[in-house]
Amino acid sequence: MSAVRIGPYSLSSQVILAPMAGVTDRPFRQLCRSMGAALAASEMLTSDTRLWTSRKSQLRLDHIGEPSPRVIQIAGSDPQQMARAARQNVTLGAQIIDINMGCPARKVCNKAAGSALMKDELLVAEILEQVIAAVDVPVTLKIRTGWDQAQRNAPNIARIAEQSGIAAVAIHGRTRADFYGGRAEYETIAQVRQQIKIPLFANGDIDSAVKAYEVLRLTGADAVLIGRAAQGNPWIFREVDQYLRTGQLCPAPDLDELEQVLTGHLQALYSFYGEALGVRIARKHLGWYLARLPDSQAFCAQFNRLGDSATQVQSIGRFFALYPEYPSPGTGIGEETALWQ
Repeated sequence: MSAVRIGPYSLSSQVILAPMAGVTDRPFRQLCRSMGAALAASEMLTSDTRLWTSRKSQLRLDHIGEPSPRVIQIAGSDPQQMARAARQNVTLGAQIIDINMGCPARKVCNKAAGSALMKDELLVAEILEQVIAAVDVPVTLKIRTGWDQAQRNAPNIARIAEQSGIAAVAIHGRTRADFYGGRAEYETIAQVRQQIKIPLFANGDIDSAVKAYEVLRLTGADAVLIGRAAQGNPWIFREVDQYLRTGQLCPAPDLDELEQVLTGHLQALYSFYGEALGVRIARKHLGWYLARLPDSQAFCAQFNRLGDSATQVQSIGRFFALYPEYPSPGTGIGEETALWQ
């Protein structure tokens, strides 16, 4: 398959990190790009530029040192405000603007933003046209299959997007009413493929290289977005990339690599957020990384009580010293693991 293009950018693979609030910060985006993700959009940023002075927004605006193309995702419901936010982000170095019309969160939908916009196709068209006119970089769109089971209008929204000049569309295979429950469905994404010629990305429940291949086959999409399955598992991007290129599965990361990547990720968090906030954020990432290891719950509970970065890193070293080899998925080690204390 020829490389997927978004404006002037040729994607290096068919696997993309899906934006996730509270997860896809700059350290995680950089890590996933290094593992093979072709794109890694920022956490969703409000289009209300008056709120950008907060520390949270300032961190979300920070993409210093990220590889090209740098993608900033914005959310809102006012076309002029969205256009202004897009323009300012480009001034700050964004190379692709991604518009969020897929977030199911109540606080977002209650402001008629995120996936709530799918109920108003005229407003969708106005937002897309104004944002595209405001910037000289590619604009992409993230949507769901619809608002609810009775309103699966992703094909209509995708046609509007293509006619407006959107460079690519990503679709999560659930309605807003589904949130993240049940199973993602890909039939609607396949219907969209028949409606548009611009690049199409499939999202939802893609948790392995084989699943990525199957979703691409079922939908005809050009690439997949991976979100929750990447938490604590940035290796999934190289696994998917290799399988799609060669048909060969990657071996699981060994224990040394797991420790090295985890420790490097935490060090990046401390540097990015500072000591106090970095220590707190490190806790959830550690839990995700160690979820694949048996008998790690007690260590995670102890780790969550540690109050400084140096102690966190030292405790990780002691924990990994207990494991002579990285276990295969679904297997146990069969030894007591209280020795790290």
